[in-house]
Amino acid sequence: QVQLVESGGGLVQPGGSLRLSCAASGRTFSMDAMGWFRQAAGKEREFVGVMDWRSGSTAYADSVKGRFTISRDNAKNTVYLQMNSLKPEDTAVYYCALKDRGYFRSWGQGTQVTVSS
Repeated sequence: QVQLVESGGGLVQPGGSLRLSCAASGRTFSMDAMGWFRQAAGKEREFVGVMDWRSGSTAYADSVKGRFTISRDNAKNTVYLQMNSLKPEDTAVYYCALKDRGYFRSWGQGTQVTVSS
């Protein structure tokens, strides 16, 4: 059993920044990667970015590339999503997810990010 706890969401003005955190606990030893996804109201959930846990390599959706950065703290089993130059269209509930044996099997509860003036 894996538990993922997100934090760091909130209200920010366009052009501002936020950092989301996702702390993993439980049976994380077989973790392949940690990913971030988001879901805006009335829309389907979409991929934001992912970090391979062994290599640390990252990949991002085109819509956030150059603005969002994923990092990690191995000792804390925590992954971060640094979001800069935020736009109103980034407004969504953001979820972290743990990839285990090829699939995103565990999901956090989500944290709301609202970009508005």
